[in-house]
Amino acid sequence: MAGKAKTIAHTSKEETSTRDGKYLTFTLHNEEYGIAILEVKEIIGLMEITTIPKMPRFIKGVINLRGQIIPVVDLRLKFGMEAMEHDQRTCIVVVEVPGLKGRNAMGLLVDAVNDVANIHEEEVENTPSFGIELDTSFILGVAKSGDRVRMLLDISKVLADQELEQVVQAA
Repeated sequence: MAGKAKTIAHTSKEETSTRDGKYLTFTLHNEEYGIAILEVKEIIGLMEITTIPKMPRFIKGVINLRGQIIPVVDLRLKFGMEAMEHDQRTCIVVVEVPGLKGRNAMGLLVDAVNDVANIHEEEVENTPSFGIELDTSFILGVAKSGDRVRMLLDISKVLADQELEQVVQAA
């Protein structure tokens, strides 16, 4: 697995094989998600987040992580879920995403981190069609393991390019 995943528009065997690998799994609103472990820099406990005026609601602000200013995105709000009270399991997953000026660190606020799962291509199905035009380009696929279902995310596509640039400039 190279460090970057491809888009959801998988049509060839070569493209779908990029979904095979290790994923950090986490919970949002009782649903399980996964991102490629190669995109994850570290997992940190919840810390003070400094808000930035005039940002979209899902951009919680920035944190100072060992001298580096990192923007933090609340994935619940980004995905249109209701906000929740933070608890001892709430944490920030620090990832690196491509930007206009190279790779940028970004924090993802999640309800809880679960584990690292080794997901095989045969366990992954393409994103189902919902019968209407929805942007699902940020979903690599749906992984099934027993009775568990996990949405695999292409973290570099979770934020639209314009949103990503706005976040990076704010930091």
